[in-house]
Amino acid sequence: MGNPAPAATGGLLIVWHSRTGAARAMAAAAFAGALEEGPARLVAAGHAGPEDILSAGGYLFVCPENLGSMTGEMKTFFDLSYYSVIGRIEGRPYATAIAAGSAGQGAEAQIDRIVTGWRLRRVAPSLIVNLHADTAESILAAKTVHPDEIATCHDLGRSLAAGLQLGIF
Repeated sequence: MGNPAPAATGGLLIVWHSRTGAARAMAAAAFAGALEEGPARLVAAGHAGPEDILSAGGYLFVCPENLGSMTGEMKTFFDLSYYSVIGRIEGRPYATAIAAGSAGQGAEAQIDRIVTGWRLRRVAPSLIVNLHADTAESILAAKTVHPDEIATCHDLGRSLAAGLQLGIF
């Protein structure tokens, strides 16, 4: 595997995608927490690319789970960035936050498999927010994330940014 790539000074990069608002709220809460500790960027998956990845010291990937997988927009972000950064970011920290109707583990596993190729290190337990959406109406409806879950997202962003600032990761 070689030596880990030195962490970039750009702080935490939060890449997100949302269809019904839950993942957007989760990413925004994590971003607010991260800013309390150091530099952070919040970038929608459709606008994020290799330059964003290379300039960040660590990552939080936030998306909903759809049909047992991450959203297509998030997958496209990884597809378009993957080969441009491979071999250049080894050892950098990452975490995931998944908005799920009922499970979440499928999207999480997909992201984990992809970033294994980048040789990133998971530094926080997976955060899966279960929204109990299991009917067509509830799945398609705009989502509101419980304040306790928003607080957890805030704390995740804050702890990731603090870890980067303190050189823990």
